[in-house]
Amino acid sequence: MREIIFILLFSFALSLVLCALAVPLLRRLGAGQNILSYVTEHAKKKGTPTMGGLAFVPVACIVAIAFTGGGDKPYLVALAVGLAYLAVGFLDDLLKKLRADNLGLRAYQKIIFQLAIAVIAGVYCCNEGLTVLAVPYTNFSFDIGWWMLPLAVFVFLATVNGVNLTDGLDGLAGSVSAVFFLFLGLMISLGGGGDSARLCFALTGALAGFLIFNTNRASIFMGDTGSLSLGGFAASVALFTGNALAIPILGGAFVLSSISVILQVIYYKKTGKRIFLMAPIHHHFQKKGYSEGKISFVYAVFTAVAGATLLIPFA
Repeated sequence: MREIIFILLFSFALSLVLCALAVPLLRRLGAGQNILSYVTEHAKKKGTPTMGGLAFVPVACIVAIAFTGGGDKPYLVALAVGLAYLAVGFLDDLLKKLRADNLGLRAYQKIIFQLAIAVIAGVYCCNEGLTVLAVPYTNFSFDIGWWMLPLAVFVFLATVNGVNLTDGLDGLAGSVSAVFFLFLGLMISLGGGGDSARLCFALTGALAGFLIFNTNRASIFMGDTGSLSLGGFAASVALFTGNALAIPILGGAFVLSSISVILQVIYYKKTGKRIFLMAPIHHHFQKKGYSEGKISFVYAVFTAVAGATLLIPFA
């Protein structure tokens, strides 16, 4: 417990310092967010520095490495995967800035990059025998062998894009992800420990420091640099520790964002009408009059409740 507290405190403090330095630096570099024209509620946010993932993600990695002193192989591969997705997100954010629009990488380009990383991670799982899945709320687990490859690809694409879609309001993706990694780290620790748990706690602390500057009204956004990286860390750590089936429960907010977009698109194509005022669904709630702070708080609370239920078998 003492080590967990130290990791949380160190990553929080270091993230706080780097984020404070990043805000004016990114502003001077002109790394401001381009706002979609149809999101009228966010017009005032135009120009807010983005690419905040460049501040808090390296902090989490540095602190995790400092407390592991090397670490086991799955943890090191998870680090590499998370940073690979950070690189894809950074390229996307950079292109948006250079083109002065909100397009960045084309959809097919982003999917190709994401798919390539997911396949490599999936092959790693199969080669290393990381093919066991624990069933949430039970002590039961089963080995799926090479079926892990297609499952890993699906988990990565779903999680990475789910986190990315959730990053639409001040503090939303950051708060939900912080709670997600906190409980995932606790699950791993209570299930036998591992260096991956330290990475989760480092991400939690780093996100807490980032949220000081990201809650409404945000002075910095994480950008795709941060959201894609967080999705990569979440998917890889969960898969490598056998907790992939816990993602839909603990990451319910990410699932909700993805499903709301899918339903909106399908229904609109068939009927020409919309189910929600705007998708992802957090924008629907915003258009209903709920504040960004309240929406982010409720999402984080429900994520914490889901995480608490997943700890019941360890009690």
